[in-house]
Amino acid sequence: MTGKQAGVALTPLAIAVLALLEEKPMHPYEMYQLLMTRHEDELVKIKPGSLYHTVARLAEQELVVAEGTDRAGNRPERTTYRIQPLGLATLRLRITEILRTPVKEYPLFPLALAEAHNLPVHDVIALLRERATWVDGHIAEFEALREWTRSRRVPRRYWMVIEYLHAMNVTESRWLSTLIADLESGELVWTDFDPQTGARIPDDDDQDRPGADWGAGLSGADMAAVRKGVTP
Repeated sequence: MTGKQAGVALTPLAIAVLALLEEKPMHPYEMYQLLMTRHEDELVKIKPGSLYHTVARLAEQELVVAEGTDRAGNRPERTTYRIQPLGLATLRLRITEILRTPVKEYPLFPLALAEAHNLPVHDVIALLRERATWVDGHIAEFEALREWTRSRRVPRRYWMVIEYLHAMNVTESRWLSTLIADLESGELVWTDFDPQTGARIPDDDDQDRPGADWGAGLSGADMAAVRKGVTP
């Protein structure tokens, strides 16, 4: 691994671009069309401006190189890029790192769950039901897509990501169903809110128990034990 290779950070879109160029040289507009045609926007946020910026950045990093321009009719000139050996090595290195080690991606839903206690329980139930409907719709889509790939004998290595996304959505759907049931039954106790003012109504039983700041009670030693799977 060279020093330059070690210092290159690839965004998700940069990974997608390098993976396309590993197939064949192409110009950014073709990359955009191909990514959208393949529905890669389910995995990566794709905008034309961001893609062009990403390609330019990869060229600056000497991971790709411009190998010529062409013009069709009255369209602007289009520059074709191909991947460099350093680009291929960097792509493979980054994929290796991501596959090996989980990273904190900070998705928004866990944050909303952590702060859901700021809403009345009936609102939370209604919102979670909406989410569950959305998730279940995606499960059906992934199942249909999985059968489509199987029926056309697409090698599984190209679509195993569909299996992963399906499994993640199935797990979330089941968890949401249990959570909603616990909220509706009252097993998961919730704070009451004044229907007129929206203010939280204090619960005397909560005075001597940790609340939203419960995490502050975990010491460094506690967290070290937790990371080992041991209850402090």
